[in-house]
Amino acid sequence: MTIVMSMNVRLFMKKRVAVMDYIMHFSSRPTSSEVLTSYLAQCKEPPWTSYFVKYSSVKDDQFGMSNFNWKVGKSNYQILRTGCFPYIKYHCSRKEEEDLVTSDRFMRIIKIVNLGIPCLLYGLAATQLIKHEEVVYTSKGSVTIYFLLPEHKGSLH
Repeated sequence: MTIVMSMNVRLFMKKRVAVMDYIMHFSSRPTSSEVLTSYLAQCKEPPWTSYFVKYSSVKDDQFGMSNFNWKVGKSNYQILRTGCFPYIKYHCSRKEEEDLVTSDRFMRIIKIVNLGIPCLLYGLAATQLIKHEEVVYTSKGSVTIYFLLPEHKGSLH
């Protein structure tokens, strides 16, 4: 009886450790917004950038946001963001702050109406088209982001 009980306790402890490891993995990842802010600051607030980050590398705290303003340092960026599994795609343009609520809602409706199929296809194509990667340093460690082509930092196009 005690052997069975001690085996059950060991099994319970192994499962508990596995669950805690799983939780720690997800709580140790930076948020997608921290990666966005860190990258724009790391590049000294460029006029624009466009990159992919893997869903598995971040906690997606910007889920459902498609077009929005984002402040970094002295700059405001208009962000176009979409989930394109296995990535999240960001296109960032330094611009004056605008009301983007209507645009954000419209883009969200379009994604829902087309069932996200174009976004999925874009993500699958990106897995083959990505040619460049860079490392972003965050408070939770480094995250690799991906580009279709290397960018010329500071260029207007």
